[in-house]
Amino acid sequence: MVSLKDIAAKCGVSTATVSKALNNMPDIGPDTRDRIQAVADELGYLTNSAARALKTNRTNNLGVLFVDEGGKGLTHEFFAALLDSFRKESEKEGYDITFINNRNIGGKSATYLQHCLYRGVDGVLMACVDFYDSQVVEVVNSSLPVVTIDHMFNNRASVLSDNIDGVEQLVSYVCSNGHKKIAFIYGEPTAVTENRKIGFYRGCEQFGITVPENYLIQSRYYDPEACYEATKKLLQLSEIPTCILFPDDYSLTGGVQAILEAGLAIPEDISVVGYDGIITSQIVSPKITTLRQDTEALGKEAAVKLIELIEHPRTALLDRIIVPGELLPGESVKKLV
Repeated sequence: MVSLKDIAAKCGVSTATVSKALNNMPDIGPDTRDRIQAVADELGYLTNSAARALKTNRTNNLGVLFVDEGGKGLTHEFFAALLDSFRKESEKEGYDITFINNRNIGGKSATYLQHCLYRGVDGVLMACVDFYDSQVVEVVNSSLPVVTIDHMFNNRASVLSDNIDGVEQLVSYVCSNGHKKIAFIYGEPTAVTENRKIGFYRGCEQFGITVPENYLIQSRYYDPEACYEATKKLLQLSEIPTCILFPDDYSLTGGVQAILEAGLAIPEDISVVGYDGIITSQIVSPKITTLRQDTEALGKEAAVKLIELIEHPRTALLDRIIVPGELLPGESVKKLV
């Protein structure tokens, strides 16, 4: 293994100078630092993680708490893209990733917090979890730096997709195309869902539209079968909607199946709108009108904020970072006017 002494010998400087250069100390000139770094790279030098951990009291390891009760795991396109962005930004800053679970450690059951402590993570990203779970709350109330995705705790930083504005954009687009009978199939009761419902009602109010109660149906995120059943209920109404908003693009596929089985065409007979902007929504025919969530920005912002909380605990703000989405018009909304 390459040592500081090896680099020092090749550069003709002391090991102390090498150490200062590799740690970006201010008393080393830029030319000397660049030359030493180039030699270190040439020799394949890697900072000893154990020594670094002793010096900084950090392991440069970030925990990711990701619990997908729907069973889709990292095949969930939205979260897979978000976590990949988080991973890339974290690795660029020299951090590794560990997924946190509450399975056994050494034959004994463990909580999420115990697993975090066992793995020695410096901080935790929480995404796609039950934020009211007592084990999750235990981590939130611990001394570990925490960043949450699409959920807000008073004492923690969070990165949020602008769900209110996102749905409001979709509703405004649908209304501007002449639709007044708009239904909304939404997901489980979470902060994300509540914000999307606010966006839905705001959009409708702007166009003076009163929405019948039976036009709103609760379903599940990322669950085509549940949306299939919810769509069938809407199609059985005496006055069916001219457009249906779905909780996400993947669930929308179940709704499309129900519509086609009813002998209806999209968008000629009924219009549909998704959410997330996954790749599939843009390659099917007709192309789906949807709201693309900026997964790259969400993941990157979460990594930047978590690392800031770890490295600058006295000055980092526990703020809420809002990431806007982008409307993708598609071809699944018929123009009625």
